[in-house]
Amino acid sequence: MPISESHKPLWAGRLTYLSEADKQAIFDAALEIVGTVGMRVHHREALELLRAAGCAVTKPDLVTIPRELVDKARSTAPRVIEVFDRDGRAAMSLGGANSYFGTGSDLMSTYDLETGEHRPSGLSDVARAARLCDALPNIDFVMSCAHPNDVEPHRSYLESLRAMVANTTKPIVMTSENTGDLEVMWKIACQLRGGAEELRAKPYVTLYLEPVSPLEHPVESVGKLLFCADRGIPAIYSPAPLAGGTAPITVAGHTAQGTAESLFGLVIHQLRRPGAPFLFGIGPAVLDMSTSQSSYNAPEYLMTFLCQIEMARWLDLPNWGYGGTSDSQVVDAQAGAEIAELALLCLAAGSNLNHDVGYLDFGLTASLELIVIVDEYISLNRRIFAGVEVSPETLAIDTIRQVGPGGDFLSAKHTAKHVRTAQWRPTIINRQGHVRWLEEGGLDLREKARQKALKLLETHRLAPLPPDLAARIDALVEGFVPGK
Repeated sequence: MPISESHKPLWAGRLTYLSEADKQAIFDAALEIVGTVGMRVHHREALELLRAAGCAVTKPDLVTIPRELVDKARSTAPRVIEVFDRDGRAAMSLGGANSYFGTGSDLMSTYDLETGEHRPSGLSDVARAARLCDALPNIDFVMSCAHPNDVEPHRSYLESLRAMVANTTKPIVMTSENTGDLEVMWKIACQLRGGAEELRAKPYVTLYLEPVSPLEHPVESVGKLLFCADRGIPAIYSPAPLAGGTAPITVAGHTAQGTAESLFGLVIHQLRRPGAPFLFGIGPAVLDMSTSQSSYNAPEYLMTFLCQIEMARWLDLPNWGYGGTSDSQVVDAQAGAEIAELALLCLAAGSNLNHDVGYLDFGLTASLELIVIVDEYISLNRRIFAGVEVSPETLAIDTIRQVGPGGDFLSAKHTAKHVRTAQWRPTIINRQGHVRWLEEGGLDLREKARQKALKLLETHRLAPLPPDLAARIDALVEGFVPGK
């Protein structure tokens, strides 16, 4: 069964955080920012596109967009984006309340799985993370996780993509420097899918890109946005406004600005190619005024995140989300609490494409152990949000009658029939008593996750790319010359 079907929740209720009046007020504020404050667009072709559509352009590059263009863009953008894996199988149905999880990108440091050393990330870490995620059933897509410090910077994103393609069949969310390396990435995806139109019909890669807060859209970001629109690559256009730094410190103001910045990109994207796949999002980081640190897990971050999920549902757009991050420096109780809370909130609110699984240290350090732990938390929460089947079979009245007062259900046929499906089974979370726990080594959760990661990396195998296909991909990567 495709993931897009098996992970569709049966539970009808969803966490709501904003009233209808709140959502309308935030949208109206976003429209006022877009329509009267305006934003700077540093891409000449996009400026002409906006001017031709009726936007006011104040020299040299300040643009205001009328409300009707925002409404039109909302009407043409897809409500659901179907994403497929490397082999062309249905993998994710982005939209509604469907929730999927994956790693993040470009972490400068990694906790070494064997030694525990905190060290600079390398290209081999990108490959290992992808292979681990390929083996974990509740990780639905893959980003690079690590930034390859051992690769020439202008080639780093492209080399990371090659490493991911070789080590997982799951869908990939990629990052790129500009349209130069992005074009090579697209050509690689075309090779894997069998052609440009085949890739458009069954998207395999998604691109993550950002404007610059407050209220600026740089050449590189807009160029990549237009490139994706032209070729049908799903585009995530998610600003990262820093509350108190590059955005208002209040949750409502933070949400309004981020909504405006993402919608501004949506208009450019849909003007270029109506109906092209687009994901709305806000990266709602918070500037801690007591430490000057940007926090991924402050309560205000989570509040703004919940607001953006609700705005996405209200706008009827697929959303880019966050799941499985911690501001802790190590895999400890704080990390466990923060990732568990975020996984629960993502599923309860129905956030669609949730990245950054395995992030520690405010998004600077990767932990493969933490990825394994988050996979377990997602599994647990997916069990909860699958809902409860209420039927004559599950109500079990006949079984209760047969057992009667004072009896037991351990030997009942009904128990034997449902024992493998009625209870969720952990793989690393402890369900043993103290004596049994000691007999099995007395391991804590981090160590159990480390051992599971090592075992999966040792034993997990996926079919290699056909040699001729691998050679064509290698030729594209090796032939890339940055800046040309």
